[in-house]
Amino acid sequence: MSASTEPSTENRADNNFESVKHVILVLSGKGGVGKSTVATQIALGLQLTGKKVGLLDIDLCGPSTPTMLQLEDQDIHQCTQGWVPVFTDSSQTLAVMSIGFLLNNRDDAVVWRGPKKNAMIKQFIEDVSWGERDYLIIDTPPGTSDEHITVVENLRHRENVDGAVLVTTPQAVSVGDVRRELAFCRKTGVRVLGIIENMSGFVCPHCKECTNVFSSGGGEALAIETGVPFLGCIPLDPALGQSLETGTKYTEAFPQSSTTDSIFNIINKLTSVNIS
Repeated sequence: MSASTEPSTENRADNNFESVKHVILVLSGKGGVGKSTVATQIALGLQLTGKKVGLLDIDLCGPSTPTMLQLEDQDIHQCTQGWVPVFTDSSQTLAVMSIGFLLNNRDDAVVWRGPKKNAMIKQFIEDVSWGERDYLIIDTPPGTSDEHITVVENLRHRENVDGAVLVTTPQAVSVGDVRRELAFCRKTGVRVLGIIENMSGFVCPHCKECTNVFSSGGGEALAIETGVPFLGCIPLDPALGQSLETGTKYTEAFPQSSTTDSIFNIINKLTSVNIS
């Protein structure tokens, strides 16, 4: 194709994003709360409901999405619209992009300063050819750093950005960090769609009794206090952890579990949010 017919960088970015109906950020105030797990389960759950979904992993220093979906050996290819994402199966209903696909070795560390990280995030947002997608789930790194400001700056003018989901665990330390994440969203004009409390109790697979390993109710209490929707709780479930290690679709493998019920209840609330 001649240079005169190549789409400009700005037009290409607009075309790539205009083909996505809804964009949802997944944020957390700290690491270790299961943010990538939640983002992955939301994407897989939406796919199982018949939606065409994209999952963008911009956690540059901890790209876990390829491992969770058993896509570590996949490569990224180019097209006239930019990068072609990796598809999880032949249906192409779940498309994934992560820096993990660009590393020569899965154990390589990304040792970059802020400007290079920001340029990479901008390229992820502008140069991935998602095609027609109902939802794009963006898994962000923990905290409120340069990476988050770059994401917000590059998405601020996009009309299809619904807002952000905040993930916490029940204990006070995690809830306090999510409170700061909530303040970040309000300062930067990001709509908060709701709070999810992850690792909320351990449900015994035999007797079904729930034990609150990390206390309980912190996420819901924060949601009530701040006037933010509470989307629900996801319990600790060894089978969910195992499914992420083997690339199994948990909600498909365990359709009757309370964890599956929790995940789909959250998805139903998320998709029914009135987008003004």
